Amino acid sequence: MDPMQVVERQAQQTDSRILLLVMDGLGDIPNAQGQTPLSAARKPNLDRLAREGCCGRFDPVGPGITPGSGPGHLALFGYDPAQYEIGRGVLSAVGIDFPLQAGDVAARFNFCTLDAQGHIVDRRAGRIPTEENRRLVAKLREVQLPGVQVFVETESEHRGVLVLRGEGLSPRIADTDPQKTGVRPLPVRALVPEAERTAALVAQFVSQAQRILAGEPQASGLLLRGFDSLPRIPSMQERFRLRPLCVATYPMYRGLARLVGMEVVEPPEGLADIPRVLTRHVEGHDFAFVHVKYTDKAGEDGDFERKKAVVEEMDRLLPELLAARFDVVVVTADHSTPVALASHSWHPVPALLWAPGRVFADDVVEFSEKACIAGALGRLPLRFLLAEALACAGKLAKFGA
Repeated sequence: MDPMQVVERQAQQTDSRILLLVMDGLGDIPNAQGQTPLSAARKPNLDRLAREGCCGRFDPVGPGITPGSGPGHLALFGYDPAQYEIGRGVLSAVGIDFPLQAGDVAARFNFCTLDAQGHIVDRRAGRIPTEENRRLVAKLREVQLPGVQVFVETESEHRGVLVLRGEGLSPRIADTDPQKTGVRPLPVRALVPEAERTAALVAQFVSQAQRILAGEPQASGLLLRGFDSLPRIPSMQERFRLRPLCVATYPMYRGLARLVGMEVVEPPEGLADIPRVLTRHVEGHDFAFVHVKYTDKAGEDGDFERKKAVVEEMDRLLPELLAARFDVVVVTADHSTPVALASHSWHPVPALLWAPGRVFADDVVEFSEKACIAGALGRLPLRFLLAEALACAGKLAKFGA
């Protein structure tokens, strides 16, 4: 039996509170000076939690596997990402409150920059402002396809959502994003015979969109990925008897939280606004998921100093978060985004678990990737981190006689 099935059976509701602070893409690898943004940051509050708590490293999916944000967060919420695989399109659609219906096919797209030969120069179109995105999306809504409804929606910055609605659609479509520059977008391709019609419709959309975007200085093309349809996932209430809350800015993470049954409240306007939103809504909840995107953005941009600065800013805000009276605090990431690679990687994520009087304090004295190697939590699949937090919060009954 999977140990998480035992966790589900033994879960019990209590008044104790758990804070899950996720610094997206936090994990990194040392530079030539032997430092990561996390180890180089001045972070007295995080270091105190590490000294008083227990640390370790966790694999979001498995050793050597580079995870997307969706699988990483599912693991953080106690789900096996290999069992519950959700396409990015669905996460983006529900994250912007799009009324996705059973049978719809959703895909996330990036506006991108293409050169005169059609090669990708920038996969994110210079991270165009969201207002510019809305202008372009309004133009793309002119696209019409035979036999289906077409919805094109803004997500944020360079990101958008495409939804097709009609009879007999299949989400088994390959990504058109090659995940690198200097090459052309990949052709639309069906992964199974029954998806051929859907692939042909998507190809028509891409062709028409390309004509509409021709001549745009930055957003001159589209890259699609994460095709999927609405899944059925048991909620965190059903599985773990939790009353969970989500405080997140970016639509995708809000969408995933909504799919697993969290109450999703208004997005913080920036880092400094996170404590206010959390404090306003935490009553009546015993699990709070707080998401910070900016560490990941800095890692993807290869910006060591900015990633370090985000860590330091969150450390300064930590006392305000803890003022909401949490019995258990977990600080970790959904995946690593090393500055040197400027992309997600397979490296395990650092994690700390703070629960006064309930956690086995180890000899770790700071919160960093290297220090966490010596932590008592060891190296485990990320989905087991929630089980540790539930146990420390007294939310798991004894198993067996």
